[in-house]
Amino acid sequence: MKLSTNSVLASLNCALFIPAVNALSSRAGFEQKCAEITTKSLGIANATVWFTEFVEAGTNLTFPDNHASCGRPSSLVSKDLCRIALRVETSEDSEISLETWLPADWNKRFLSTGNGGWSGCIQYEDIEYTTSLGFATVGANNGHNGTSGAPFLNKPEVVEDFAWRSVHTGVVVGKQITTAFYDRNFTKSYYLGCSTGGRQGMKSVQSFPEDFDGVVVGAPALAFNRLNAWSAHFYLITGTPESDTFVPVNLWTTIIHDDILRQCDGLDGYEDGLIEDVTLCNYRPEALICEPAQNTSTCLTGKQAETVRKVFEPLYGENGIFIYPRMQPGSELTGAVFSSYTGHPFASEWYKYAVHNDADWDPATIGLEDYTLASKLNPGNIETFDGDLSEFQERGGKLLHYHGQEDGIITSENSPWYYNHVSRTMGLPSSELDSFYRLFRISGLAHCTGGSGASFIGQKSQANAGLEPEENVLMAAVDWVENGNAPDTILGTAVVSGTQSDSNKIGKVAFKRRHCRYPYRNVYSGKGDATDPDTWKCI
Repeated sequence: MKLSTNSVLASLNCALFIPAVNALSSRAGFEQKCAEITTKSLGIANATVWFTEFVEAGTNLTFPDNHASCGRPSSLVSKDLCRIALRVETSEDSEISLETWLPADWNKRFLSTGNGGWSGCIQYEDIEYTTSLGFATVGANNGHNGTSGAPFLNKPEVVEDFAWRSVHTGVVVGKQITTAFYDRNFTKSYYLGCSTGGRQGMKSVQSFPEDFDGVVVGAPALAFNRLNAWSAHFYLITGTPESDTFVPVNLWTTIIHDDILRQCDGLDGYEDGLIEDVTLCNYRPEALICEPAQNTSTCLTGKQAETVRKVFEPLYGENGIFIYPRMQPGSELTGAVFSSYTGHPFASEWYKYAVHNDADWDPATIGLEDYTLASKLNPGNIETFDGDLSEFQERGGKLLHYHGQEDGIITSENSPWYYNHVSRTMGLPSSELDSFYRLFRISGLAHCTGGSGASFIGQKSQANAGLEPEENVLMAAVDWVENGNAPDTILGTAVVSGTQSDSNKIGKVAFKRRHCRYPYRNVYSGKGDATDPDTWKCI
């Protein structure tokens, strides 16, 4: 019998039974309770426990069964915890793998992590990060294994897992396991994710507003079908490397990037290699057109200048309908490869395996009709662009949204686009949205992590410069939810390249900068050391 979505989720809400052990305060009691968890003791319909294990702090935990493409062979565990691995059937044709990590030193909070790209990979580094902070944490594989979209081919149930069901099911199961294991309910529920994980968090806010009290999303892949149209359309602009319209990556990362900074870096009042508000940068690539007899390795042909201009223009579809915002100037150092032929196959996987269901579909044939078809089909209801967040607002939920302004994979201009869509849909100005939804544009942050600016904001373990709410987006969300302290700015830390090590995970601090909430923008006051965050202001 085919399992419906409603019946599967209903079955997950059945009562759990785990033998009570009152001595969780002792290590022996904690280990004993962890060892007693079985499929039978959990009692979750359609769920099978693969294994449970107590993991001691300092263990280098390996994942020999993890798909090789996930690139996560091991993780160093910093706190004692109980690890529970299980599978849950989501239909007769699909299932998810998930893990719940339960720390011995629990802060009485629950958290779900997300995924990235087409990833069917549990992001162990995020689970370890949040477990180390005391959160009982769940992570799932998005309904498939590995980093390819190929498992979507003729598998609508797998697409549905990827679109929303994996995260929601993991939350339902993870909350039940957490409550039963600790013999008490959690106090608050949180989410942390970026990219695909950002979209997953936004999908939860839009469709399952009861799942989380606080949601932290970075660089969310919103308007998903349109995003993939935009990502794929760069091939139509650049052509192949043999084409006279093609712009080599080295030109993007040198002369074009330098020229963008020459034209736009000073718009915030200080030239430091960072653009604080990319929406103000109206870049003119024609300034780089070669003079007669000039070496073309240091300039652009007229056709190449046209290519650059088109890359930095929005995408429009049939009948001139707006599809997606432009790639923002300033993304070239990390994004050049994605604005060229070499990056195109990644975006084409959605069309191959979920839209056309044809593994032999030729990405070079993509056009307006494909964009229209993808939006019409909206496989798995994945679009994630609902503007009415009133149910989340009414529950008292808090949404902290950030996006790096050097993002070379998902343009940062789609985040204010969505924010303004919510404002119009709900009929609320920013002063009212501030009560539950705040967007922070992070200058010098690439896609989720990295970049040339103050990009350490606590979004990942490798980008954590401290646990004060002012400088850590997750802790800021906790402070907002539990103490009512809404963040006005996020203090980012820039690290000197190459100075991070096992003994000094932060590395040498280059400077700090406060990032403003939208629609405010950051400007230099004109007085004092610009590496001092107090010399900048939000206007």
